Amino acid sequence: MTPSPATTPEPVLQVRGLSTRFHTGRGTVRAVDDVSFDVRRGETLGLVGESGSGKSVTAMSLLNLVRKPGHVEAGEIRFRGRDILAMSDRELRGIRGNGLSMVFQDPMSSLNPIMRIGDQIIEAIHGKGRTTPSQARERAVRLMELVGIPDPTLRLSDYPHRFSGGMRQRVMIAMALANEPDVIIADEPTTALDVTVQAQILGILGDINRRLGTAIILITHNLGVVARSCDRVAVMYAGRIVEQARTAELFASPRHPYTQALLAATPRLLASRTQALMPIEGQPPNLIDVPRGCAFAPRCRFADATCRQQSPPTTDFGERSFACWRTAGGAALPDISRSSVRPLTVLPRTQTGPGSVARPEPAPGDPPHLLEVRDLVVRFAVPSASLNPFAKDRQLQAVDGVSFAIGHAETVGLVGESGCGKSSLGKAMMGINPVAAGHIMFDGQDITHVRGEQRQWVRRQLQMVFQDPMSALNPRMTIGDALAEPLVVHGLCKDAAHIQQRVGELMGLVGLDPSGTTRYPHEFSGGQRQRVVIARALAVNPTLLVCDEAVAALDVSLQAQVINLLKDLQSRLGLSMLFIGHDLATVRYVSDRILVMYLGQIVEEGPAETLTLQPLHPYTASLLSAVPEPDPVTEAARQRVVLTGDLPSPLDPPSGCRFRTRCPIGPTQRKGREICITETPRLKPGGSTGCKAACHFPGEMKLARTASAVATLVPVNA
Repeated sequence: MTPSPATTPEPVLQVRGLSTRFHTGRGTVRAVDDVSFDVRRGETLGLVGESGSGKSVTAMSLLNLVRKPGHVEAGEIRFRGRDILAMSDRELRGIRGNGLSMVFQDPMSSLNPIMRIGDQIIEAIHGKGRTTPSQARERAVRLMELVGIPDPTLRLSDYPHRFSGGMRQRVMIAMALANEPDVIIADEPTTALDVTVQAQILGILGDINRRLGTAIILITHNLGVVARSCDRVAVMYAGRIVEQARTAELFASPRHPYTQALLAATPRLLASRTQALMPIEGQPPNLIDVPRGCAFAPRCRFADATCRQQSPPTTDFGERSFACWRTAGGAALPDISRSSVRPLTVLPRTQTGPGSVARPEPAPGDPPHLLEVRDLVVRFAVPSASLNPFAKDRQLQAVDGVSFAIGHAETVGLVGESGCGKSSLGKAMMGINPVAAGHIMFDGQDITHVRGEQRQWVRRQLQMVFQDPMSALNPRMTIGDALAEPLVVHGLCKDAAHIQQRVGELMGLVGLDPSGTTRYPHEFSGGQRQRVVIARALAVNPTLLVCDEAVAALDVSLQAQVINLLKDLQSRLGLSMLFIGHDLATVRYVSDRILVMYLGQIVEEGPAETLTLQPLHPYTASLLSAVPEPDPVTEAARQRVVLTGDLPSPLDPPSGCRFRTRCPIGPTQRKGREICITETPRLKPGGSTGCKAACHFPGEMKLARTASAVATLVPVNA
């Protein structure tokens, strides 16, 4: 319930008219433009928007950390009544870390790789001159305990590379808490983390918020994270805040078309898979030359002449504000729910779209599956930890006896935490990682150890879409040259004119302007670069695509564009896909079937709809409960199955069931389950659901529906 004005605490941080500019050779970048908001003690404010909207620059401005050629041009940032922008360097050093502290997006680049973790935390504490070295060390241990790092006294002596991504982020939070700040600014603290680690980090921040009364500014583009964690939300676009409101109110009835569009573009666990997502068409404006009127007008489905000529005023309704001509009088926006989106068109496999290749239906004598993986094992040699130079290398079994199949024109999703072996499996299918044992059958042929011309044929049939498009493209090659390269290597075009024609077809196939072939990768947005990578993979007319976290690091709108593109291409070209990811909501939307992987093994598989509604394995149930839904009502009703600890080392996996050390229903929770310790469970059918699970007690975590039809996870016989 929203507190009354009389009981509302005074803001600990007040921002008024904040404007930050970057003066460059091409012009002045208006990165932050007249931004105002308040943050109160014990409150979590979500700051959301696409990349380039000004979120991170706003965060840096709050600490007066903007470096040249940027500077804060106007505004006030009042912390407990004092203007930070008017402080001297000495006064700022007293505020940073003590009053306001920051958790940066990438902990590995923020931590010193040659300093022990303990020394870095102690440096943050002792640097303020409040404690003795022994007191600082004792406090470092308590901080490590507070953020949930096991054996903190021992782990203080470790270096950052020995921690997982989630553990490093916890260290960053511990450092931010070192001097008991009043406000923590968390800049994308969960981006690209697994959903289970993300849930742990959000849980830690929420616990700190409740126990210590610390105010938190949570910067993110994940609306599910906002729904789960934030009391209020500020939505940024083109350097300005276009809407502010209490979280439940904003999600229930957005008053700015941009907020509404972000919500419509987000995949949901319970949404129909037959409807296309609703990406925001077009690109954010160039902040050097922001268009007249409303900056969102070129992408807005409701814009009219007034929107394109005059900047909208900010309308205030109590704690809610928004800047839109359409809703200026308080009117609600028309509904643009997915029910208004036409279903995806699935063409027969003998039909083709522009630039597509006809694929005949399988003949009666053809193999039943396009690709079949049998008992696959992938190992990596790890240097021995012993100082003995003659000691044998240890063997890390990244993939351990995995078997599955992919049918013709079928999409199979592969989910699991980082380190479970998903990417190793995908690269083994492509022939990038060597196979230690097992077989990979493609179209009835064994391609496990192919060489020469046969390997080149396999590379034409199987193509991979990598997670980071910038590292997958040569920065010194134009987009046209990058698309032409596979055509030349495989001899698919007769001459330069034919190559140019095919490159233009490929650009059109993925929705890009063919005139952009002379540009370089850095001149494209992240979503456009990912489209180029997909076009390059399609250049050789493959039969199967391996998409390795192809949308993990994209904004929600770009993610929706790429997902819709992949589904459309599959229907038009008859492609089969292995879609690797860690977000079950996204994977479910794309996939026909889903495989769940844990520590090198498949622990559950089944139809996408059934597996996400009736999981048999407790690991699948925990992954589902960790997915944040962009709906505060749903989030408030869900019962979460939060995993404790990190993934065990694949160098020394647990005996019996590998999940038992983290299982909420396993031997550590109940007696009489010694079989989980002594015997490895096999993948077997679990009832009539069509799913298989590698669990001795399948189905003890199930999905139930509450009276309000909200999906929750509850243990049976708890």
